[in-house]
This record gives sequence, structure tokens and C-alpha cells, in this order.
Amino acid sequence: MKRPTIADVARRAGVSKGAVSYALNGQPGVSAATRQRILAIAAEMGFSPSSAARALSGASAEAVGLALCRPARTLGIEPFFMELISGVEAELAARSYALTLQVVADPAAEIAVYRRWWGERRVDGVLVCDLRTDDRRVPVLEELGLPAVVIGGPTGTGRLASVWSDDAAALVETVEYLVALGHRRIARVGGLPDLLHTEIRTEAFDRACRRLGLADAVTVPSDYTGEEGARATRRLLSSAARPTAVIYDNDVMAIAGLSVAQEMGLAVPGDLSIVAWDDSPLCQLVHPSLTALSRDIPAYGAQAARQLLAVIGGADPTGLQDETAHLTPRGSTAPPRNG
Repeated sequence: MKRPTIADVARRAGVSKGAVSYALNGQPGVSAATRQRILAIAAEMGFSPSSAARALSGASAEAVGLALCRPARTLGIEPFFMELISGVEAELAARSYALTLQVVADPAAEIAVYRRWWGERRVDGVLVCDLRTDDRRVPVLEELGLPAVVIGGPTGTGRLASVWSDDAAALVETVEYLVALGHRRIARVGGLPDLLHTEIRTEAFDRACRRLGLADAVTVPSDYTGEEGARATRRLLSSAARPTAVIYDNDVMAIAGLSVAQEMGLAVPGDLSIVAWDDSPLCQLVHPSLTALSRDIPAYGAQAARQLLAVIGGADPTGLQDETAHLTPRGSTAPPRNG
């Protein structure tokens, strides 16, 4: 059977297609009795207005979009995004909004998704993750007039609203803590190098290490996966100037690094101290439990969702600073056995 159309509902109800459109979209133009009759017939026939009809009527989609430019296989093991989405969902559900999630291959595909979503009125606004330097998504969203909140910043967001956390301050706190323990050879396994927050963390790490006189400090780029985190760790631990402490840009890579250290016969924390970014439950399930940069990620997602709903409702776009991640010391950090 073909999907029923607005014309089918109009024929069944004995009214015009315009009357059906008014009834379905809650617009004046039909009596209350006629509206109820049309709605009952539409429900009985299994008819729902198409996205094109919503676009023509100007009706709200009551949904927000999130397009993620990450390999789909990595999202299932990435606690950060799972926790972020849980916070977004909790806030949206309280307002009877849905979340439309799509994984895309590259920024061009992401922009195409935004154009399609907005053109067909599938969403009322979008959340934007993984801000890049000179991010071409920002001017496109400004041009479209699509309500948006960037999860990131504080720079590079143009006229769009944003929610951000001070990654530089958190990184400096971590380096200073490791130096206070007595570490002089500190390395970092970073995330994707083209992301703005990776660049911010790298610059903060380099500045802090120079200020504290750490000549052997180095950052190795990676892609947030356990496999790449393990490879980067092997390279670092096989070098002549082996680090005594490593900071990882997420918990998945930190856990992989812990496994590599144990595989190579190094004691954690005696021979190697490890710090993870993003303190998911995984950090406390391994042995030793991981020192981590902690923050309430679901609350971060809820904050972004609240701000987006405010922008959709007509509020002026603003930049909001969320809490800075704080260091939670656990069993994976200690003074180096041999400095």
C-alpha cells in the first residue's frame, strides 16, 4: 500500500487540502469540530505531515540535530560523546524535543546535512562539535540562519552561541602537579591535531613546559582510539629519553597506554605516571585507577541543549563558560622512581 497523502485525507474527510493543512498544523481556518474530525481520520489512515509540508507551513520540527564527523566505530567506545549525548537527551526530553543524530564522513558532508535539515525543516537548531581552526561550518550556519550552539570555543565561533570549558587552565594544572611530584620528562598523547581544542591544549602544554624548564616535553598526535593511543605510547616508551609521565587527551587512550606500559614491564606509577582527560567510570575500573581531569560531562551537554533551546526561542546568541576540568589524583600518579 502506498503511504497516504494529504489529498487522501482531504477526500476521506470531504474537505479541501488547505483545510487539512490548517488542521494538522494547528492554524486557524477550520472549526474545532472539523479539526478534530480531520485529525482522527489522519491518525486512522496512518498519515503524518511530510517534512516538505512542515517547511511550507513554518511548523516547528520539535527536534535538534547533532552531526558527528567521527568514524562510527569509535563513537561506541568513546565515553565522552555517550555522556554528552545523555545530558543533551535529558534536557531535550524534558521539553518534548527529539535529538536527530547523524554520523558523517567529513566536514563537507556535515555541511550538506545542515543544508538538508534546515531546507526540509527537519530540525529547529543544531549542536556543533569538534570546532576546527577557521572552521568553514561556522559561516555556513550563519548564512543559513540555522540556530546553532557550538560546543567549544571561546574563539572561532563567529556570531554563533557557544558553551566552552577552559582546557588550557586544566592542562597547566596537570603539568604543574606532575612537576610537583618530581617529574621532569613529561609527554602528551594528543587528539586529532586539526581540532581547535587540541590546538589549545598543545599550546598550553608547550607554554607550561617551557616555563617550568622541561626540555624533553613532547606531544604525539593521535585520533582518540585505543589502537593509536597504544602505538603512540610504544613510541614514547621506546625512546632514549623515555618519559616518566604521560598525559592523554581522553580516557580510552590512557587505558591503552596503561596496558602498553604493563606489556613492556613498566610499573605504574613507579616507572610511569598516567593522567587521563575525561574521567569516565572506565578510569576507576582499571588497576591502578587513573588520575584524571574530571568534569560533569552530562551537565555540559544539558547546558548546551538549554542554550540551543533558548536561541531557538529567540534569545541572542552568547558564549557561556562551563566549569573547568579539575584534577582528580588516583593510583596512576606518584613521584618517579628514577627521575
